[in-house]
Amino acid sequence: MDVRQLEYFLAVVDHGGFNRAASALYIAQPSLSQAIRLLEKDLGSPLFHRIGRRVVLTEAGKSLIGPARQAVRSLEVARESVTTALGRRTGRLTIASMPSPAVEPLSSMIHGFTREHPGVQVILREAPVPQAVIDLTRNGVTELGLLSAWSPPATADVDLHPVEEQRLVLVSAPEGPFAPGPAVPRERLAGQRVIAGERGTAMRRLVDEIQASGIDLSIAVETEHRAAILPLVLKGVGVGILAEAWRPLALRAGAVVLDLDPPASLHLSLVSRKGWLSPTARDFLTMALRAHQ
Repeated sequence: MDVRQLEYFLAVVDHGGFNRAASALYIAQPSLSQAIRLLEKDLGSPLFHRIGRRVVLTEAGKSLIGPARQAVRSLEVARESVTTALGRRTGRLTIASMPSPAVEPLSSMIHGFTREHPGVQVILREAPVPQAVIDLTRNGVTELGLLSAWSPPATADVDLHPVEEQRLVLVSAPEGPFAPGPAVPRERLAGQRVIAGERGTAMRRLVDEIQASGIDLSIAVETEHRAAILPLVLKGVGVGILAEAWRPLALRAGAVVLDLDPPASLHLSLVSRKGWLSPTARDFLTMALRAHQ
């Protein structure tokens, strides 16, 4: 067994098949298949059930994912530690983030970090809900994560580092039912149609709470695509509830953005794996938290 074989195995897992994994790795598919067969022979067990062009992990394959990610990450950290000691900061930093925090504050965090370390490539992975951020970080797919939640999630699997709070705001089309002004009492949302996020998000929880309080608010569109909410609002499909991070973009697009009364806020936290971090991840975490003290 060698690390290259483990990288190939993880590529098949992450890309859902041999053909896509081979394309991502820039190698021929037969070479990838041969490497996996040698790994299976060395381990004495098949790692995948091959069903036509599909592959499904065996129990042995499932058990290998965590240790394989740790082994690959350990080698990357070893290489990065040496280059850092020699004064050359290069490598990659992979971060999982929910869509709204990726708009802000993550964009500012990355801007500050890459200005200090231009040789580091930052890779962002999308995670729709807080648990997805935690899972990607815990499983080693990413070293760090950024999530927003109604309240900070309780987890023993990763470390949470509070960053800030962001209010949820009401977004309306310029010719819509709301004009710029003071905060909107929730009662004024009666009769409105809303573009809502999927269940598991704080935006959707607020919509559900408003409905549960007896206010007749209907859901016009439920979407997993956070970036679709503002365009749908601007087209007059309904009003939207978004995180404060979207306010500058919404205002530049011509939307009306209003606070809600009473307010509701999201808690943003950076997520890191327990134990050691690569020098790059450690520096990013330190810089990001210092900037939000």
